[in-house]
Amino acid sequence: MTDGIVFAYLGAALSIGLAGSGSAIGVGIAGTTGTGIMTEDPSKFGLVLLLQALPGTQGIYGLLVGFLVLTRIGIFAGAPAELTIDQGLQILYSCLPIAIAGFFSGIYQGKTSAGSIGLISRRPEETGKAVVMPAMVETYAVLALLGSILLLNGVVI
Repeated sequence: MTDGIVFAYLGAALSIGLAGSGSAIGVGIAGTTGTGIMTEDPSKFGLVLLLQALPGTQGIYGLLVGFLVLTRIGIFAGAPAELTIDQGLQILYSCLPIAIAGFFSGIYQGKTSAGSIGLISRRPEETGKAVVMPAMVETYAVLALLGSILLLNGVVI
């Protein structure tokens, strides 16, 4: 195993681990608020579930980038590619946008979703507005995903 492959593995692990952790925290924050709301009105389950699920997308984005890295370096084809340290570092750096932005946006989307759950508990007719607020946070996770994919595609192996 070359030294470069270690950095590529680290990039994949950070993409999956940090973005997934942010999603887990965000889903937990929204779920805590949602559970409290449903104790008062169980009929709001569908709306609460939608808003709770939104912060989970960052984990999916991180997993996607991690799989792209592992596919790119040949893990699923048998033996990993021989990577130089420079190539491994380029892959690692390519993973940082979704790892970092996914972590923080997952948490903040969970907080925004929790606020939106509070909104629909009092004013269910405002569901559209309640969904838009956490979706705005999602924009930056999508941009980070795009950045990671573009950077990864620029690495010559």
